[in-house]
Amino acid sequence: MAKAFHELTEREILALAIALEEEDGKIYGAFADRLRADYPATATALGRMQEEEAGHRHRLLEAYRQRFGEQLPLIRRQDVKGFVDRKPLWLARVLTVARVRHEAEMMEFETRRFYEAVAQRTTDAGIRQLLDDLAQEERKHSEMAEHFEKQQAASGARAEEDAAARRIFVLQIVQPGLAGLMDGSVSTLAPLFAAAFATRNSWDAFLVGMAASVGAGISMGFAEALSDDGALSGRGHPWLRGGVCGIMTTLGGIGHTLPFLIPDFRLAIGVAATVVAVELGVISWIRHHYMDTPFLSAAFQVILGGVLVFIAGVLIGSA
Repeated sequence: MAKAFHELTEREILALAIALEEEDGKIYGAFADRLRADYPATATALGRMQEEEAGHRHRLLEAYRQRFGEQLPLIRRQDVKGFVDRKPLWLARVLTVARVRHEAEMMEFETRRFYEAVAQRTTDAGIRQLLDDLAQEERKHSEMAEHFEKQQAASGARAEEDAAARRIFVLQIVQPGLAGLMDGSVSTLAPLFAAAFATRNSWDAFLVGMAASVGAGISMGFAEALSDDGALSGRGHPWLRGGVCGIMTTLGGIGHTLPFLIPDFRLAIGVAATVVAVELGVISWIRHHYMDTPFLSAAFQVILGGVLVFIAGVLIGSA
């Protein structure tokens, strides 16, 4: 059972402080390891904070040995009421710099409040002074975490990390999403419009389009997920990429399938063709914005492929 804060002895207070500093140091180390490859400036700052937490722990251990000897009681944050539970954020598959900075700020704030509270309860002047000093140092850490983004921006590191974040976003989200959107928007044109012109029935064309979209989404999703585990390429978790690719493939096909819910066949064809034009324009813009492809070049490549597939569907359906 958890123990109330006011029930802690001085021995337990020091042991808890030592455990907190050790835990915080390990967390900062885990954050630094996760971010070092893509965000070196943030990882370096977290490494410095880890070293300082190790220094705090050493000072607390020395004070404990002088007062109580070598044997430390086993007491952790979960053994004391009032501490905020820390979810293992460092184990998350997707870890953003902003989330790490916020977590560091909250960790330092909570530790500082702990030192300020326990300093008032200890009767040993030396230990009280140590706890007061540590509270002030944790306050500096908290302020550093709070203003870290401004410091990063002033040094230019923030711009570099923003560029790295953009590259990761493009690699893990935009690329599989774009591949799915292109496949769904283009590959489903032929079966959809072939069915439309063959049957001259909007509902039949809608069913074919839905089947083609969902089938393509499942196929593309699994193909993307199984193509690369992301360990070496840095493309992220395979099932995340597969999910993004599969969903965007399905949406790309459904977009020009929904107009065939219109009973009037000619009107449905006209609306569907308009939707196709919008889809191809959106794909061209994404390629231009995220993949640094000249817009006219991107539009020509996408529109040419779409038009060829569309013509193939119409010719087959009209045969």
